[in-house]
Amino acid sequence: MGWLGELLGIFVQTLFDVAPIAIILVGFQVGVLRQKIPHLDQVLIGSFYVVLGLTLFLFGLDKALFPLGETLAKQLTDPDFVGGGRAAAELDWSDYYWTYLFAFAIGFATTIAEPSLIAVAIKAKTVSGGTIGAWGLRLAVALGVALSLAVGTFRIVTGTPLYMYMIAGYIVVVIQTLYTPRMIVPLAYDSGGVTTSTVTVPLVAALGLGLASTVPGRSPLLDGFGLIALASLFPMITVMGYAQIGEWMERRKLARKEAAEAEQAEKVEQRDKTTDRLETRHATREGQTS
Repeated sequence: MGWLGELLGIFVQTLFDVAPIAIILVGFQVGVLRQKIPHLDQVLIGSFYVVLGLTLFLFGLDKALFPLGETLAKQLTDPDFVGGGRAAAELDWSDYYWTYLFAFAIGFATTIAEPSLIAVAIKAKTVSGGTIGAWGLRLAVALGVALSLAVGTFRIVTGTPLYMYMIAGYIVVVIQTLYTPRMIVPLAYDSGGVTTSTVTVPLVAALGLGLASTVPGRSPLLDGFGLIALASLFPMITVMGYAQIGEWMERRKLARKEAAEAEQAEKVEQRDKTTDRLETRHATREGQTS
């Protein structure tokens, strides 16, 4: 009965959390728009499914994802694993390479599976008429999150301040904004937000807290948080970089096409000149003969 009681408690808490949203929506529909709620039975059933789904999701986070992330972080930073038996005080930041690799891999995998990112990528492809590829956008964002977690774990291991990474990152974002195609900039900025959603956040938070509680001299409160901030920053850089690389490749392709056309035109011109000289020479000979 223990887990059933806990599940019921989460269900009741979720009801209280969702209640303000329902009150606002119903209040505007009935009080402001003065219209009945269409398909009320479907809305009620759907709302129940939403609350039930959130309850199961939160219960799963507490019982599976958070403990799993913390356990993996502790195992990957265990001195016996990292240093091969050396004392924790003797370890250097370079000894934690498995931790950086794991953070990179888990960041990439969770972002690729992020439902909100999939929805935004599909919508971006539809709105742009196929100019923005859904898979290209997802890969660019996933690469950004992967890099952010690798850098974030490096920050926790070394104990360097978070603000240094944030300031440097946003300077890069501002510079990129000036040179990125205008249509991609808002999408790149939004990409930083859609990554911090249902799948990514729990594992990222658990990884940061587990890492900070295991690495000697680190505080879970001061050092364990901040990975999500970096995970929101780096995708902006990679998505704009993806757009800039795409634009550069398109310009290069166009330049090659123009160069090929110019070369072809030059060859035709040379052939025409050669033909004209031969015809002139032939006409001269015929004139001399006659």
